[in-house]
Amino acid sequence: MQVTWDENKCCHTGVCVKSLPDVFRIEDGQFVIDPSKASEAEVKDIVCQCPSGALETKD
Repeated sequence: MQVTWDENKCCHTGVCVKSLPDVFRIEDGQFVIDPSKASEAEVKDIVCQCPSGALETKD
């Protein structure tokens, strides 16, 4: 599974980072997404909770 992030849509509420910090994190000022650090169901659940719709999954 691949997760994409649209920086222009993001409202930076931090739902993703707070919920799955191993998957969604900031490293050296860059937003990093590593979906292998959680189950597919967990990642999809958090992507669905993104209030701005900036996150999307692709199988």
